[in-house]
Amino acid sequence: MSEKEVAVDSKPRVVITDVDHGAVAEEEAVAAAEGLELVRAACRTEAEVIAAAQGAAALIVQYAPITRAVVEALPTLKAVGRYGVGVDNVDVEAATQHGVAVCNVPDYGTEDVSDHAIALALSLARGTVGLDRALRAGNYSLEPVQPLHRVAGRTFGVVGLGLIGAATARKARGVGYRTIGFDPLHAPGTTTADGTEAVSFAELIERSDVVSLHVPLNAHTRHLIDAGVLAAMKPGAVLVNTCRGGVVDTEALVEALRSGAIRGAGLDVFEQEPLPQDSPLLALPNTVLTPHAAWYSEESQQELKARTAQNVADVVAGRRPRNIVNQEVFA
Repeated sequence: MSEKEVAVDSKPRVVITDVDHGAVAEEEAVAAAEGLELVRAACRTEAEVIAAAQGAAALIVQYAPITRAVVEALPTLKAVGRYGVGVDNVDVEAATQHGVAVCNVPDYGTEDVSDHAIALALSLARGTVGLDRALRAGNYSLEPVQPLHRVAGRTFGVVGLGLIGAATARKARGVGYRTIGFDPLHAPGTTTADGTEAVSFAELIERSDVVSLHVPLNAHTRHLIDAGVLAAMKPGAVLVNTCRGGVVDTEALVEALRSGAIRGAGLDVFEQEPLPQDSPLLALPNTVLTPHAAWYSEESQQELKARTAQNVADVVAGRRPRNIVNQEVFA
């Protein structure tokens, strides 16, 4: 990693470009222990990031765009730390070319997100949300959710067998599902170490009663679930998405839900966030929607905040961070 001169200050400056977690006590504790100045901003655009981060040694970012223009406008920058697993709002290639370490926290929410995926799947499989809505409206019958089928023996398909996908498969088996999975790293016909049968993507879509998504958003996965894939799913199947909204073609999903091509969808993430109040997803009775909350527990939030700050603090101090996406900057 090339040496960079940081603007002469009493302490290296770390800018939190944007965060909706409320207080930043964990980040402040790391900054104090590492001798860093921590500055909190509220940036939404690349111009706002550039203005707020002049002279910064590192950025901590949630949703703000860290584009090539941002990286090139901040010559003192050494690290970008993202709150979360995905780094699709960071131009990793540009950062790497300029010797800027890009850090994430890939395992902080494994248990929480996999719990949430199972909760969404079961809420659809057992009709709990539909029954709750009907009961509150005075309908004390099973009619709004019929037919329901027993979970035991049905097939739960996991797309992406990383940490969260593997945990979701393990928990699905725990409630009686048969699990299959697709991942480019696992050849169809093999079995993963934890007992999930690996199949092709097409076979997973055709066989699964639940399709649960656990992949990053990139050029290969954007609109992975499109009209053709939705048409290939079982008519009684449900789709669960706790990874990235852009993995699903929203317009195609709305049409599939309206037509009954699939039974329902449990969504924690959306192509546009926050979800617009005029989104047709909100009016559909066969959806269960949560506001990008799968990652959240008090424990996961505290871990995420502290580890994000520690990653960038380590880079600023010249240490290899625990989690780094572009390892080559330390080569």
